[in-house]
Amino acid sequence: MKLRSTLPVYLVLSMLVVPFSLAAAAPPAPLKDVVTALEKGYAGLQDVQADFAQKTTVTAVNREQKGNGEVLLKRPASAAAMFRFNYARPKQQIISNGRQVWFYTPDNKQVVVNSVAAMFAGGNSIALSYLTGLGHVSRDFDVFFAPEPRDKNGNYQLELTPKKPSPVLSKLQLTVSAEAVEQLQNSGEVKNVFPVVSSVVHDAGGNRTRIDYSRARVNKGLDNGKFNFKVPAGVEVIKP
Repeated sequence: MKLRSTLPVYLVLSMLVVPFSLAAAAPPAPLKDVVTALEKGYAGLQDVQADFAQKTTVTAVNREQKGNGEVLLKRPASAAAMFRFNYARPKQQIISNGRQVWFYTPDNKQVVVNSVAAMFAGGNSIALSYLTGLGHVSRDFDVFFAPEPRDKNGNYQLELTPKKPSPVLSKLQLTVSAEAVEQLQNSGEVKNVFPVVSSVVHDAGGNRTRIDYSRARVNKGLDNGKFNFKVPAGVEVIKP
């Protein structure tokens, strides 16, 4: 059965990667403070629900794909992370309960079902490392400030290179909230536990996907039921 082209699943999922290693120069805040604010924030993250806008550039065909919607992420203390991408455009859903992943395209009346282990096998495991809460900045990435260390709003811009080559992720760019860094410097704590403003994934093929996050609601106790999927009647189930 031929699947219609949609936004690449692995690019979407790999956007959630957040680990690092310290190097580099210093604008107003030292690099180590920005990295620490990011790590401390995620350490306190139990769940998040946020709006997102996405743009994927596919270099081989010189084409841009745009999407937007809502993302939900939950990190249980004793289980694999769960996530849900509800796309308003293009109409699709990517859902995981920590064991299975469903990729549902209602216009095609198809759902691709795979295990989390298979989805993140091999080079894709760097994304799973973050989703399960095992990612560590200094272990997985070399981190530098971007050529422009701060954006127009004063947020910090980082460039991360994975220490182990991956076809899914050759470079990751992150914009980290200046507010989170200031909280760390003022009190040693980070109240903003979802400090990522935007992220850009570059893969080995030269493609890149940018996601901008907004209206983040954190640690609201998202119900586990939001991360399950019931196949609608008349929808074809595809198992790779």
